[in-house]
This record gives sequence, structure tokens and C-alpha cells, in this order.
Amino acid sequence: MTENGTGDRPGVGLQELLLESEDISVFLDAFTAAIAQALTADGEEVWCAVTLLRPKRSITVASSSPRAEALDEIQYHYGDGPCLTAAREHRTVYLRDVHTDPRWPAYGRAAAENGILSALGVPFELGGEATAGLDVYADVPDAFDQAVLDVVERHVAEASTILRLAVRLARHRDIEADLRTAMESRTSIDLAVGIIMGQNRCSQERAFEILRAASSHRNVKLRDLAAELVDTVGKGPATTHFDV
Repeated sequence: MTENGTGDRPGVGLQELLLESEDISVFLDAFTAAIAQALTADGEEVWCAVTLLRPKRSITVASSSPRAEALDEIQYHYGDGPCLTAAREHRTVYLRDVHTDPRWPAYGRAAAENGILSALGVPFELGGEATAGLDVYADVPDAFDQAVLDVVERHVAEASTILRLAVRLARHRDIEADLRTAMESRTSIDLAVGIIMGQNRCSQERAFEILRAASSHRNVKLRDLAAELVDTVGKGPATTHFDV
């Protein structure tokens, strides 16, 4: 399978895919489908999937078709193969012909039995965020020439940048949500302390100690108890007292 002189095959518009995707899983599914479609030519179909390596188990997080997922499962069953090796060792691994390549003999036989004669693994470079790779399968030997390998590697590198950014943005959103929650909790606690100061005519330190003791006595989180007090006072006259 060659580029046939196009000079830019497979043609995958990653920015367009990202803009049209609701989340990263949708983007990855679209990415694998676009790669598979771009590499399919002259009736020679290919199947693509994205493998994510976990400490105890590898999983397929995106695929161009159910067949691609099934082909990934063969590697998971044997615990080795070109795509798993690519993800683990962060290098492109090309199995040109399962009948002649001496690597992964058990996997090679199983792949051949399932109609796969060549396979390609290209790692995503996610900067320590995760370990993953693009898996490409073909039912003919020597399915990809060097020009196609170069283009696939380029697209995976571009997708890696997008995935790294997405992971960091998701993490940033989580941190932002945590900070917002913390700020809201702090505000509720400060308001509750002020209410207790007014109710008990005591110092800020004494009011906080009363709130903390009530939290411990009732086995309720401090922020939840503070929010309850603020909410109660906001609905009418201050009638709740924490006397300890």
C-alpha cells in the first residue's frame, strides 16, 4: 500500500476532527476511522485502533471498527506483539509479514489465522501522561511503504500534541473545580463563624472552636455544617445556636 504519488496520504484533518468531536473518546474514534479510510486503497482494507497501556491490563480506547478491537484482543491475549511493543518502548514497530518475521511467533500465527498478515504500531508521545499507541492491521504482507509510515507517524505525533493538551486541560478543569469548591467552603465557614459570633457574642477564635466542636459532635463535615447554618439563617431569623 503506497502513497500513489499524493505526497500527503493519509489525509487526516486533525483540527477539523477535534472541532467536530464532543470529547476525546469521540475524537480518537474519528481519528482511527480517518486513518483507516485514508490507508484503504485498491480494495486493500486496513483496521485501526488505539491501545492504552494500564498497569495490569491493556485496553482499546478507540477503534475504526469492531474488527479492529477484536484484532487488538489477540495481542492482549498473548501479552505481546508489534503494537504493544511500540507503546511500551516508544518506537514505531512494523511487522511486515507474520509468516517470515521471527518476532512474536505465537501472536504471528494467531494473527494469520484471523486474516492479518502485517501490522504497524506507532506510539503516542504523551509526556508521561499515559502510554498509548496506534495499531494498524492489514490483510496483505508489506502493506505499507516508508512514505506511508512517515505520514502515519506525523499524524500520530500531531494527535499526541492534542491529547497531551486535552489531558492537561481536563486536569486544569478538575483543579479549578476543586479550588472553586474550596473557596465556596471557605466562604461558608467564614459566614458561619460570623453568625456564631453574633449569636454568642464571642470572639472569632471562640466562634470557630464552637463550629468545629459541633462538627465533631454531630459527625458532619465542617463545610457542610457551615453551609447548613448559613442556609438556615438566610431563610429567616437566626434561631440555630451551637452551644457546647
